Amino acid sequence: MLDLRYITENTEDLKKVLELRGFKEIGIIDRLTEIIRKKREFQKEADQLREERNRVSKEIGKIKQAGGDITEISASVKVVGEKIKEIETKLEEEEKSLIEINLGLPNILDPKVPEGKSEHDNVLQYEIGTIPKFTFVPKPHFEIGESLEWINFEKGVKLSGGRAYTYWKEGAKLERALMNFMLEIHTKEHGYTEVWVPVMVNDESMTATGQYPKFKDEFYRIEKDELNLIPTAEVPLTNLYRDEIIPEEQLPISVTAHTSCFRREAGSYGKDTRGLVRVHQFQKVELVKFCKPEESEEQHKQMLAHAENILKKLELPYRVIILCSGDISANSSITYDIEVWMPGLNRYMEISSVSNFRDFQARRGRIRYKSKDGKNQLVHTINGSGLALGRTYAAILENFQNENGTVRIPQALKPYF
Repeated sequence: MLDLRYITENTEDLKKVLELRGFKEIGIIDRLTEIIRKKREFQKEADQLREERNRVSKEIGKIKQAGGDITEISASVKVVGEKIKEIETKLEEEEKSLIEINLGLPNILDPKVPEGKSEHDNVLQYEIGTIPKFTFVPKPHFEIGESLEWINFEKGVKLSGGRAYTYWKEGAKLERALMNFMLEIHTKEHGYTEVWVPVMVNDESMTATGQYPKFKDEFYRIEKDELNLIPTAEVPLTNLYRDEIIPEEQLPISVTAHTSCFRREAGSYGKDTRGLVRVHQFQKVELVKFCKPEESEEQHKQMLAHAENILKKLELPYRVIILCSGDISANSSITYDIEVWMPGLNRYMEISSVSNFRDFQARRGRIRYKSKDGKNQLVHTINGSGLALGRTYAAILENFQNENGTVRIPQALKPYF
């Protein structure tokens, strides 16, 4: 959701941003600016009529005191009142159209975002760690997990259908160890406050973070109860402060949560159908920050470093890329993806996206802070995976596999395992 002043004062720049993002309905911006103009005209007219009604009402009072006839002047007040109601109805209609269009617009891009049309145009920032060399052909994680009887995909399909799985024995323990390890590092070393949140949220929560209304078909919804299964803990964590005004001295606020996440994986037909890469339910440790606008760039870099630190401690090789204008999510202003090396799949795989939303989500969710001069201002929100557990699990199996089919547990995980 964008600032109306920005829309009217930077119309051509906004159109260029939408073109870079591959947004096809560029003409809707002209429609939006026309709505804003008409709304302002209606508002001005309504204000003038209210002033006239107030002035005439005072005259009626004086005429009454003088014992005069108020029939004619009262009729004129009634006409003015009816005109005001008509304009207020028009204002409501224009406001509804304005919100509907604005909710469908993507965020403004950070100047550092490279131009591009797809993931092939993303730009490598740096690589960390050494890609392991094997004296044998490394296996993909799903083969390793099945041979160890740590992962059973057939049982998952039996229970839930495609893209489902179950963990068993030490495999189940590994998932739990990863969860505890990540939460411990983020709370004790990185300063996040752990929060336990619901995995079912209302429509307003999904709208505030940008999933609704535009991408409604991509998520699981429980129609009878008007609730939604969360695609990520970003949704409940960000909405903790929806419709609230945070005292400035409390910022920045850093929170983390471990939750199950649910995604339809729409549009991914035929992609990564085996294994833990694209599944309908997975676990993730999420990081969310609320901060003042002037601090958001630094807080964004800090969160990226926090997510990277997990991979460093687990001794997993990875790289960081910046997403181009055609690949970045609609809600984000700038996003860095962390991709972990998967020797069994022989490619890098995204394991975390760390995004700065600026005031985009805060405006939708009315999340503000009160500055020292008493003004209410929108916060900036930042979020990232810290990390996706299933993909981290898969990366450990592939990077630490032995020729005899066993898997070495990273040193940092041993106290939790």
